[in-house]
Amino acid sequence: QGQFVERGGGLVQAGGSLRLSCVHSRSITSTFRAHTMAWYRQAPGKQRELVASIGSGGNTNYGESVKGRFTISRDNGKKTVYLQMNSLKPEDTAVYFCNTVPQNEAYWGQGAQVTVSS
Repeated sequence: QGQFVERGGGLVQAGGSLRLSCVHSRSITSTFRAHTMAWYRQAPGKQRELVASIGSGGNTNYGESVKGRFTISRDNGKKTVYLQMNSLKPEDTAVYFCNTVPQNEAYWGQGAQVTVSS
């Protein structure tokens, strides 16, 4: 099945922006298109949490802590999901992963480290 590959993490000051992307190159486009996709994150010492999701029809949902600041989008032709993160806060510091909803254990990648300095 293969893993997602996340890119775009980095170090940014509070108030800054980053754009993450993840691609699942091994999936068939029609299969990728059919899944609800999501971004998750895991901060040190905390459980992994769902940040944002986007359905096959483009409907989106966001965690309360990121509403109004993050935007999830997808390009089915490229089998890629994006997460635009604006107005970043130190509490957004975490490793960010993408996966399906519900999660598929085989899809977890290495994640992208996002560090927000105060």
